[in-house]
Amino acid sequence: MQPDDVFAALMERDPASKCAMARALHAADSAPLAEAGGEPRRVEVPGRPERPDLVHPAKLAKRGLGKADGRAALIHAIAHIEFNAINLGLDAAYRFRGMPVDFYADWLRVAADESRHFEMLNARLVDYGHVYGDFDAHNGLWEMAVKTGHDVMIRMALVPRVLEARGLDVTPGMIDKLRQAKDDETVAILEIILEEEVPHVEIGTRWFRYCAEPRGLDPDTTFTQLLDEYMNGGPPGPYNFPARREAKFSEPELDWLAQRHSR
Repeated sequence: MQPDDVFAALMERDPASKCAMARALHAADSAPLAEAGGEPRRVEVPGRPERPDLVHPAKLAKRGLGKADGRAALIHAIAHIEFNAINLGLDAAYRFRGMPVDFYADWLRVAADESRHFEMLNARLVDYGHVYGDFDAHNGLWEMAVKTGHDVMIRMALVPRVLEARGLDVTPGMIDKLRQAKDDETVAILEIILEEEVPHVEIGTRWFRYCAEPRGLDPDTTFTQLLDEYMNGGPPGPYNFPARREAKFSEPELDWLAQRHSR
């Protein structure tokens, strides 16, 4: 396996093919990626289908979960996040050169996991009479990937530990609402995703700290500085502190988030 193999999966537009390619890459030997040189290509737009239409988050329709169409829209929104997460895992394995072999194995594992999550959600959408692409979506996850493509440390800080960690915060509430709506099938899917996203965020924590410490940077203060610099302090609370602890957030980081939420 070479970086071009990962790039091909990243640029694949068909979701089913992308998922299959991600799993095949995860099953392959990651060692050649750790030995590869060369400059990665900038990817402004990764491989994705023509639909969904991407709009500003403020333009996304708000739908209650009491009706089937509202639940389908929520499932679609989560499927879109998981599809983007496939691309984010592939991009991390393709873009950042000179990292240990475990870095590439970790991010290809994430891409494979996210492909399975996407497929579960897309199958559930079919139960509701929809498929991926039927609802509008936004491009915030990939926009942050482009902004952080120049520095592996910043990518590890802000994509897995902020954008993906947001799922740890909001998924329990979604599960509760779906349970109230008697959608036990979707609840079961989200419980699997929530459990598996914790180690994904932990991978981000581990590699962020791996990159920060040789630069002489304190990871705790660097993380909060990057939140202020790139994300206006990051998303608001409430935060799922138990899950974030499992994902190896430090107590100073959690204290900072708690104080920010209390302001």
